[in-house]
Amino acid sequence: MNRRTVIGWATAAVALALSSVASAEGPPIKIGMSMPQTGGLAAGGKASLLGIEIWRDDVNAKGGLLGRKVELVVYDDKSSASETPALYAKLLDVDKVDLLFAPYGTVPTAPIMPLVKQRGMLLMGNFSFQVNRKVHHDMWFNNAPWGPADSWANGFLKLGQKAGGKSMALLSADQEFAQNLATTAREVAKKLNIPIVFDQAYPPSTAEFSSIVRAVAAAKPDIVFVASYPPDSAGILRAVNEIGIGDNVKIFGGAMVGLQFATVMENMGSLLNGVVNYNTWLPEKSMYFDGTKDFFEKYTKRAIAAKVDPLGFYIAPYGYAMGQMIEEAVNATKSLDQKTLAKYIREHTHKTIVGSITYADDGEWKQSATLEAQFRGVKDKNIDQFRQAGKQVILFPDNLKTGDLIAPFEAARK
Repeated sequence: MNRRTVIGWATAAVALALSSVASAEGPPIKIGMSMPQTGGLAAGGKASLLGIEIWRDDVNAKGGLLGRKVELVVYDDKSSASETPALYAKLLDVDKVDLLFAPYGTVPTAPIMPLVKQRGMLLMGNFSFQVNRKVHHDMWFNNAPWGPADSWANGFLKLGQKAGGKSMALLSADQEFAQNLATTAREVAKKLNIPIVFDQAYPPSTAEFSSIVRAVAAAKPDIVFVASYPPDSAGILRAVNEIGIGDNVKIFGGAMVGLQFATVMENMGSLLNGVVNYNTWLPEKSMYFDGTKDFFEKYTKRAIAAKVDPLGFYIAPYGYAMGQMIEEAVNATKSLDQKTLAKYIREHTHKTIVGSITYADDGEWKQSATLEAQFRGVKDKNIDQFRQAGKQVILFPDNLKTGDLIAPFEAARK
C-alpha cells in the first residue's frame, strides 16, 4: 500500500465522519409564531419576542434541541385578530414548523384556537386571558401567571376589604379583555359580600375621563377596581390627580394595563404613587429564581438595540420561560411529538426564571402568581428608579409579598 492510498483513505474517513455529524444535527427545529411588531400590542410583542430570542440563543449555545439548532419563524400580525388565522395556517402548511408559540395577547390568540385544536398542535400561550374557555383544547398551555380566572380581582378586593373597604366601584373599558375581568370582579365582590355602588363600562374611544372620575367619587366607594387599556389608564390617572377620588377610598387600581411598561411609568411619574395594580415580575427580593438575574443582564444589553421596553419586567422573562418549558419537555421525552410533549408539560412542575410552573386541566397555571403591587416614592422623569426594589411593593400573593398596603389611597399618594 503506497502513501497516496493511505492519505486517500484517511481523507475519505474524515469526510464520512463530517457527513455523519451533519446528518446527526439534521435540519433546524422550527418554532413558529406571529408576534405584534406594529399596532397597539407592539410594545408587548417586541419585548416578548426578545425574551424568546434570548432563550433561542442560549439553547443553541448548548447544542440546540435533540442535537439540532432552534430556528424561529416569526410574522408580524399587526396586533390584529384578523391576521392571525392565515399566518398560523401558513406556519403549518408552508413553513412546516415543528412547534407553535401563540402571539402576545388575548385578541390575536383567540381566533387561532380552533385551528390549532383541529390540527392537533401543542400551543404555548403568551399572556392571553381565558381564550380556552370554549375551545377546551387539551394541548394548550398559557404562559401567564394569572392562574384561576378570578385571581386578579380576588387579590385586589381582599386587600381592600382587609383595609376596611365595604363597597366598591367598577370602571372598565368596553372591550373583551376588560369585560372578562369586570365579570370576575363582580363575581368575587358577590362572594365577599361587597356591594357595588358604581359600575360603568366606557367606550374604547374615550379620551376625557373627568366626568367619569367625578361620578365615581360621588358614589363614595371604599374600593375602586379599574380594568383599562394603556391610553385609558394614563387618562384616568390624570383625571384622578386633577379631581381627586375621595378620602374614603382605601385602595385604587387593580387591572390597569399599561402601568407595567417603562415608557408609561416614566411619563406618569409621581402620578403613580399609591396605585395598587397587577403585575407579573418586579425587582423585589422574592422574585429572583435560578437564571433570573442573568436573563435581565442579557435583556438590558440587547433592549436598546432592539428598541424595546428597556426594563422588560412585564412580559420578556415569560417569553424566555416559555422556551425553557419546551426545552425541558423535548430533552426529557427525546421527542417532538405533540401529544408526548403536551403530556409531559401537563404532568410536571417546571423550574423557570419566573419560578415554578404547574398547569391545571384548562391549560392555565394551577396557582396564581399575579402580583398586586403598590407604587411608592416614585419621582418624575426617572426610568432607572424602577430597577430598584421598593418602588413597587408586592402586597399579594402572600408567598411573594414584600410589604403591606398603605391606605387610604389619598394618604398613599403623598
